[in-house]
Amino acid sequence: MLQNVGTVVLLTVFFLMTAGTAVGSGTAPAEAKTAILLASFGTTVPSAVKALDNITTQVRKAYPGTEVRITFTSNMVRSVWKKRRDEAQKWLDQGVPAEILGVKNIIQAMGDLQEDGYRNIVVQPIHMFFMEQSHDLSNYVGAIGSIRTLKPKWRPFNAVVMGRPALGMPGDTYSYHDDVDRVVKTMAGDAEMAGKEGAILVYMGHGNETWSTGVYAETEKKMRLAYPEVETFVGVVEGTPSLDDLMERLKNAKSKKIVLRPFMITAGDHALNDMAGDDKDSWKSLLSAAGFSVHPILVGMGSNDAFASLFVENIADAARERGIALK
Repeated sequence: MLQNVGTVVLLTVFFLMTAGTAVGSGTAPAEAKTAILLASFGTTVPSAVKALDNITTQVRKAYPGTEVRITFTSNMVRSVWKKRRDEAQKWLDQGVPAEILGVKNIIQAMGDLQEDGYRNIVVQPIHMFFMEQSHDLSNYVGAIGSIRTLKPKWRPFNAVVMGRPALGMPGDTYSYHDDVDRVVKTMAGDAEMAGKEGAILVYMGHGNETWSTGVYAETEKKMRLAYPEVETFVGVVEGTPSLDDLMERLKNAKSKKIVLRPFMITAGDHALNDMAGDDKDSWKSLLSAAGFSVHPILVGMGSNDAFASLFVENIADAARERGIALK
């Protein structure tokens, strides 16, 4: 989990969360240097890095005149990459970008941006929905953006704002229902593939044990409406709906073939092990034991260009709300 920022923000600290996608403070002078910070949970799986790299590439193409950097919100994932720096060339030879190998936490990344003269920062969460990681990230963004100094010119930043995750977030500035619709449109290729195989489409999301949302059920419902020729099911590793929940409903499915893929940004550890692993308690094994022919797809949502472009749009929305110019 992200560490407490109370020891970092020693001046007046309060957490600002607006009722929409922007979290932060200030209105940015047009002449100030601007940067985008992409904040993902991260992954320790080298092959899964491709999904994050694709999103970063899409954002850099959209904003070629704006600095784009990355940070990981998972302490555990960052600690793994920190240890791997001792054998840096080994991972670089596997195609891992240097910025992944040297990834920093949000405070370090923001400190580097300040040192490099960037005063307006758009922090874009590369998360599926506003749950635990996005919640904590928003508190970091709000705290850092709230720092005041006696002389305004010494403020570390003019404006620090946060965009919304792929499936949106609570608030009335942007309807998360519309964000779900946008995500569903990017999944047309999955439905087409399952349809050609005469298969059911089953997604594994991460989920969350801290609090429950109906976003997964809503995504499933809208997938079925958008692609009625394919039976779509969406379950999660943590929380509800679990695989057990899906199993009861799958008893009445029209096909015994399943296309199984992650409803996550990356095809990381959960996808490799919990979803498609050979252990008897993986989703693939349990579904196979129930009589289904299972075809796992080990590709994260971030590898889908149409899906990746949603973050480009969310960055533009957050910047516009705070008057930050992107180039």
